[in-house]
Amino acid sequence: MARVPDDLLLPLAMAAAAGLIGSITVMRRMTLASDAISHVALPGIGIAILVHANPTLGGLAALFLGTLLVWTIEYKTRIPTEAVIGVVFSAALAVGGMLMPGQDLIEALFGAPRSPASAETLLGLVAAIAVIVFALLAESRLVITLVSPDLARTAGIDVARINLLFLLAFALTVALGLQFLGVLLMGSLIIIPAATAKYLARSLRQMRIISVAIAMLATVAGTLLAPLLRLERGPLTIVVAATLFFASLMKPRHE
Repeated sequence: MARVPDDLLLPLAMAAAAGLIGSITVMRRMTLASDAISHVALPGIGIAILVHANPTLGGLAALFLGTLLVWTIEYKTRIPTEAVIGVVFSAALAVGGMLMPGQDLIEALFGAPRSPASAETLLGLVAAIAVIVFALLAESRLVITLVSPDLARTAGIDVARINLLFLLAFALTVALGLQFLGVLLMGSLIIIPAATAKYLARSLRQMRIISVAIAMLATVAGTLLAPLLRLERGPLTIVVAATLFFASLMKPRHE
């Protein structure tokens, strides 16, 4: 069996997590709102750089805090999730932009071409596996909650808790891709493959498989082709994913 190169191991795990979380995100009609969540990482990255800490850990901390803030405001005020995320996202983007100098800001937005250390790779793989397991085990509960929150409560599902866990899993998935794709582009890898899969798939299972496959294919293509084409890996990865989306539109949609 062919061995996966070390520099592709974590990106592939990240892509698999992104594909699964993305399929749930698209089903829950949270594509635009969820994409904005990734921008909440920016202040954490900026603070981490200022104190000479790991930027990814700073971004992860900001994502988790921002997610908890969004969830708390939503359930205390009943303001729609999209509106709350929009306010938090705008504030986070402004604060992050003030904290970071030009080059650091560009790398945070679009990713930095740095190979992760062994410890980072190991932690990243554990986090990716945790997201994948959650997405597979919680999908039915999330779908029931989407169809009817009242039915979900009748079935014994804690709607508030499952929604919070989904947002945290989304935040963790974003954190996995911050180094490779940056704040601006990681949300795209979660959404574009899932949107493509929704158009092509005939079932939820097919949607999951296609979404993961497209996310992984785009990640491999971006990682391998970027040095050859002398382009940045993050933007190229998303261009590949978007190309696959537009190519899929040539196929007649199943009724």
